[in-house]
Amino acid sequence: MLDADFFRRWMTATAASVDREAERLTALDSPIGDADHGSNMQRGFAAVTAAVEKEAPATPGAVLILSGRQLISTVGGASGPLYGTLLRRTGKALGDAGEVGEEELARALREGVDAVMALGGAAPGDKTMIDALVPAVDALGDGFGAARAAAEQGAIATTPLQARKGRASYLGERSIGHQDPGATSAALLVAGLAEAAGE
Repeated sequence: MLDADFFRRWMTATAASVDREAERLTALDSPIGDADHGSNMQRGFAAVTAAVEKEAPATPGAVLILSGRQLISTVGGASGPLYGTLLRRTGKALGDAGEVGEEELARALREGVDAVMALGGAAPGDKTMIDALVPAVDALGDGFGAARAAAEQGAIATTPLQARKGRASYLGERSIGHQDPGATSAALLVAGLAEAAGE
């Protein structure tokens, strides 16, 4: 069973990897976005870890709802609302339980991903964070390691796609040949989950 401490570890692990990969995220964002995805995500997850340590939410759902709120208030552009929605909706789906199972987390995450798709209007193949999140959720039944691998493959698979949503879509065919920064940071979030689980 996964408790609040596990979910805190997930957020801390994600913050550490976003910190390490911030320059790469910004480099990916440079040709097809505003060249600020790395610094935005870095700022957001620093705020998440500070809030989670200070407030010490007692349940898995509360950890994610607080984390989502922090991302919405500190991350610029579209990423804040999208990541914030993902975590808040997942947290709300988990409810007030003190511990949750892996199957419950998989179901809740799917609700979170569905909420992101509804908010941003993106579907798989549109060259967005959805391209990493959907395969990750699909693979969660096989374990956290499988979800991480699926998310990483999904992010890499955005490279040959033409962007149909977000800032990159304004570039049309010029968006082809660039790995999507949002899918890449989404893969870091899933990797943080696997790290928290020790996989």
